Amino acid sequence: MTPADLSAIAVSLQVALVAAIASLPLGIAAGWLLARKRFPGKIVLETVINLPLVMPPVVTGYLLLVTFGRRGPVGSWLEDWFGLQLVFDWKGAALAAAVVSFPLLVRSIRSAIAGVDTRLEDAARTLGASPLDLFWSVTLPLARRGVIAGALLAFARALGEFGATIMIAGNIAGETRTIPLMIYSELETPGGERNITMLIAASIFISAIALLVSEYLERRVEPTTP
Repeated sequence: MTPADLSAIAVSLQVALVAAIASLPLGIAAGWLLARKRFPGKIVLETVINLPLVMPPVVTGYLLLVTFGRRGPVGSWLEDWFGLQLVFDWKGAALAAAVVSFPLLVRSIRSAIAGVDTRLEDAARTLGASPLDLFWSVTLPLARRGVIAGALLAFARALGEFGATIMIAGNIAGETRTIPLMIYSELETPGGERNITMLIAASIFISAIALLVSEYLERRVEPTTP
């Protein structure tokens, strides 16, 4: 592998890990809310969460660019108050990857929490557990395999993100150039198709490992009974 290949792999791993870990708290909250609560507008929330699954990634990237750009409503605030700029930065690539992979994370967590028998939660309530104690000591531990599986699935999806990433983060070597962007750049170069074999192999290997572990964990998630 060339130094450029190794750089693309390192950036991809950094972006995917940050995207998966940073979106985990919100994913757990959304998964619990959808699995345990009924409320007006629930179908609207489900639609909003799942939109990145069906929208073209470039549309998602454009909306992120408008929102988090230097003149965007959120981007200008982040820069003025925290000096944080997401456009043309690896953090913007992580944001794009997190948004695109978020629906997969929530789906897995929602299924895992729905599989926890509510009678166990009721028993904990009768013993005086507060809602927060109930969640941390009963619900989340019993749903942990599904949560980990969702995080791995989100990581695998974030690893392959292209369209939204190039819209908000660009294709900057050593900064935002992930494996998909590196492959795209090589294919745009005459004769570059001969240089992407190792990148493709590395991408398939990392994604396959993440998917295999995720599938293994999801198969072990079963409805929990007292």
